Amino acid sequence: MTNTLSVGALSAEPGTKTRGSVPVSLGTLTVDVPLTLVNGAHPGPRVLITAGVHGGEFTGVDAATRLAALLEPGEVHGQVIVCPVANPPAVYQGRLGVSPLDGVNINRVFPGDSDGGPTERLAAWLFANLLDGVDAYIDLHSGGIDEVLKDFVGYRLTGDPQLDAKTAGMAGALGIDDVILGLNAEGGNSHAAAARQGIPAILVETGQLGERDPETARRLVGGLYGVLGRLGVLDSRPEDSTTVRAWVWAAGVTAEATGLWYPEFTAGDDVSEGQVIGHVIDPADGQEHKVHTPATGRIFYGMRGLTVAPGAELAAIAAPAPL
Repeated sequence: MTNTLSVGALSAEPGTKTRGSVPVSLGTLTVDVPLTLVNGAHPGPRVLITAGVHGGEFTGVDAATRLAALLEPGEVHGQVIVCPVANPPAVYQGRLGVSPLDGVNINRVFPGDSDGGPTERLAAWLFANLLDGVDAYIDLHSGGIDEVLKDFVGYRLTGDPQLDAKTAGMAGALGIDDVILGLNAEGGNSHAAAARQGIPAILVETGQLGERDPETARRLVGGLYGVLGRLGVLDSRPEDSTTVRAWVWAAGVTAEATGLWYPEFTAGDDVSEGQVIGHVIDPADGQEHKVHTPATGRIFYGMRGLTVAPGAELAAIAAPAPL
């Protein structure tokens, strides 16, 4: 029989669901991380779903909250942990990818450091208390308030054929046509850190411009049901998807000057190396800086905010994965 599912003081016995929050000490302050623990009536895998890693990315938060309300323990084989707001300071106090506590992007510092700054401590807590021991992981992201985005799923290749095949199966069950492959599992992203621990993990990007579109959230919930069905957690079948297109990241475009950004593309546009994709105008003297794409491919997300500083990410380009 399935064992008791516990995180901090929250626990769910087999066949029950518990909702609440767990206090997490970040050194200088404590934050409350909301959780839903669904302990199925039948044995099966343990799956973690997180959202709200970044502020201003609302579709994933909405979808995770809807899913937490819908899941019934009697239908679940195994255990599901849903964390709709993984980074409360960034979600509730900020609207950007970095935490207002320390200016750190949590999705660059996983698996974290329990003796580090506030964001590093939060990453370490999430990794130790939620990710440890799971059989699969889904991290939900969206285009932020200043970001256009074409929906995609991402995961890292590890070189372990069995692990990579299971992860590919999860990615294909979402009903999203574009899958972007990371060629290794390096870096501080949550799904990369999980992959290094042998956990099949996918990044899901849906929605854009900080929109809170109910239909997009409902569609994502349907995709999550498909993944949970693929994993054997639910009896639901994955959504029928057209042929998945595989991509690899080809280039990122960053601002080289401070000024006002006037893009000449939208997410999903195909571009050629050297093409002008926008201009940065200096508001002081009107000087114009043309922005060229360094690679041929498709823009999957890009900046829509007006004001940019050097180093700001203006666009991300992927190319078809080699066959």
